[in-house]
Amino acid sequence: MVQATPFLLVLSLALLAPGLSARKCDLTGLWVNDLGSNMTIATVNGKGNFAGSYHTAVTASSNKIQVSPLQGSQKLSSQKSYPTFGFTVNWSFSDSVTVFTGQCFMDEKGEEVLKTTWLLRSHADNINDDWKS
Repeated sequence: MVQATPFLLVLSLALLAPGLSARKCDLTGLWVNDLGSNMTIATVNGKGNFAGSYHTAVTASSNKIQVSPLQGSQKLSSQKSYPTFGFTVNWSFSDSVTVFTGQCFMDEKGEEVLKTTWLLRSHADNINDDWKS
């Protein structure tokens, strides 16, 4: 029985190690996308709400790009490591708003990655021009 004890200890540590190293995604902090746009998300509160700022690197507007405010919400669940979320950016330099929805994942290197889908709505001068927005 003495020789079985070290083996069980090693087996137990091997089985527990992946769970110890598994991290939950945390939306708080600075995020940079492939095009160089960046956003900062402040602390997610107990209800899942957060605020921050978005600085886009690309625009169709001829206006000077400015940092823009964002407001969002994360689905809270103690059972899920990869939270879903959504946020709205109210662009400071144009008459448009963008909504993002997505999920946070951990990649194979243990890095947090946000996968999102977005929809931009531009201002229309009248209902007949709605199709352009």
